[in-house]
Amino acid sequence: MYANRRTISAILCGLAAVAATPAFAQFQPTRPIEIVAHGGPGSGNDGFARTLAALFEKEKLVNVRIQVSNKPGGGSTTASAYLAGKAGDAHTLGVFTNIWLTDPLVQQAAQVNLYKTLTPVARVVIEPGLFVVRADAPWKTLKDFIEDAKANPGKLKMSGGSITARENLVRQILMKQTGANYAFISFPSGSERMAALLGGHVNLMMIDPGEGIEQVRAGKLKVLAQLADSRIPAFKDVPTVKESGYELPKIPQIRGVVGPPNMPTDALAYYEGLFKRLAASAGWKQYIESNYFEDGYLSAAASKKFLEEYEADIRVQLQATGAKVVR
Repeated sequence: MYANRRTISAILCGLAAVAATPAFAQFQPTRPIEIVAHGGPGSGNDGFARTLAALFEKEKLVNVRIQVSNKPGGGSTTASAYLAGKAGDAHTLGVFTNIWLTDPLVQQAAQVNLYKTLTPVARVVIEPGLFVVRADAPWKTLKDFIEDAKANPGKLKMSGGSITARENLVRQILMKQTGANYAFISFPSGSERMAALLGGHVNLMMIDPGEGIEQVRAGKLKVLAQLADSRIPAFKDVPTVKESGYELPKIPQIRGVVGPPNMPTDALAYYEGLFKRLAASAGWKQYIESNYFEDGYLSAAASKKFLEEYEADIRVQLQATGAKVVR
């Protein structure tokens, strides 16, 4: 018997659908993959990019070398502009955080939109935060610090990354809610921020749990509060910011991966599948667990939708603090 036209058409449509899925993507990298980080060496963004490179090798997920390129400057603007200049490139990726959304909102010069100009590949991590001070600091709680900052305006200092990073947005919201006034000192790398805190040049820092737990265990840092929906098991005796008496809007610190503008469809499918496999690997699960992160994997389409909605939330939060929003 001969198949009728309807049957043949159905078979062809089915084959086309299968061929379009990431598992059947035709693209394979033919040269080293460059991962762009907006922070300098030792920053959280740099460490994340290098972790990805190491896990790709450990889990044998790619057959080419991974090269991390640091493009610090202007928050995310240097890195995002570099990536935007690689339109159509299938061998360059960037690792983004919240500031890739906030920079274009507050900097006229930041022309690259994370989800409109560039090509979202995956959201992969959500990070809680810890408010830490030196172990010998006089404050036992976040409220102690806030009350001191109210009584002594401008005396206390907080170290952080870009002025558009989550820690500074949280600072501005807390100051507006409480009337406290403490300075924000920006440093290009995580190691410099930590050195400033341990050296007594600043008084407060917000870090991710994996970054600070060894310093806490060594008796060098004290945790005042944690920015998380619920207490992290490793810090079960430390209250959340809400438990400390402060209501903050949800400001998840996200990390994800983005490609250049007009990334070829088959390359996007390849990388989307690559990060999905990474998220299911034993090495990735160990990384998430040991750093007290939340596995925040989203597909390319879901990541784009999330970023669009989160940008709108951040715009409202910035406006509520009195920040000038240019877009």
